[in-house]
Amino acid sequence: MKLVSGKEWLEDARKRQYAIGAFSAHNADMIQGILEAAEEEKAPVLIQIGQRAIRYCGFAPLVEAIRFYGQRTDVPVIIHLDHGKSYEQAIQAIQAGCTSVMYDGSHLPLAENAAVTRQVVAAAHAVNVSVEAELGKIAGVEDDLSVDEKDAFHTDPAEALEFYQATGIDSLAAAIGSAHGLYKTEPKLDIPRLRTIADKLGIPLVLHGGSGIPDDQIRLAIANGISKINVDTELRAAYTDGVREALEVHGPQHDVYPLGRMGAERVKALVKQKIRLFGSAGKA
Repeated sequence: MKLVSGKEWLEDARKRQYAIGAFSAHNADMIQGILEAAEEEKAPVLIQIGQRAIRYCGFAPLVEAIRFYGQRTDVPVIIHLDHGKSYEQAIQAIQAGCTSVMYDGSHLPLAENAAVTRQVVAAAHAVNVSVEAELGKIAGVEDDLSVDEKDAFHTDPAEALEFYQATGIDSLAAAIGSAHGLYKTEPKLDIPRLRTIADKLGIPLVLHGGSGIPDDQIRLAIANGISKINVDTELRAAYTDGVREALEVHGPQHDVYPLGRMGAERVKALVKQKIRLFGSAGKA
């Protein structure tokens, strides 16, 4: 396994107009499914550790599991803290072995968000760890996040440039109409806003809420500056559907091992589909 910082590969994705799949893992089965898909597709991959998974397993066990199973692969693997809650949590993630961290101060006033993000950048860059930040509010529910549609707002391009210049971040999660969780209606991404932000900043941009966005909009977003796409809800659905299917066959025998394996296979199949859609297949 080539354990890498996010900066180099996200820049490669931006320049060659593909997106790296950022897949949330909640247990060892999901980690195996993600890595097996990336290996078979010869794609760089980013495995995210979110707040719910941290509460359940902690940083260290998940990072070590990614390292352990990653030894079987020869594709670039980025271990990423998703929606980091504080400067202190970002430091904990770096110490645990994450090679990329997100500090999410989008709920704070611009100046305060920039101030804390700048501290995270200084600490992370000192040890070659890349930093993602968020500006604007993305609707929906994910882990500890819950933003009502009426409270969501899109990223302002001028503020995005000011924020980037004040912090030196490596990538920015821009609010352009996507949402965490399941969509109630078909999403409509604000591509002109995305293009403006991409032109102003000249850094990789991140699309959160990638589960359920139509393929044509995904391709358009990549063509206009998106270099990383987060997928969580669809992965959890795939895993639990696989376990449910395996229970029907193996449940009466109380055989637990096929359950996780079927979940991992479903995750693997979905990740392969996403890698091909994002254009990252063969890029490793």
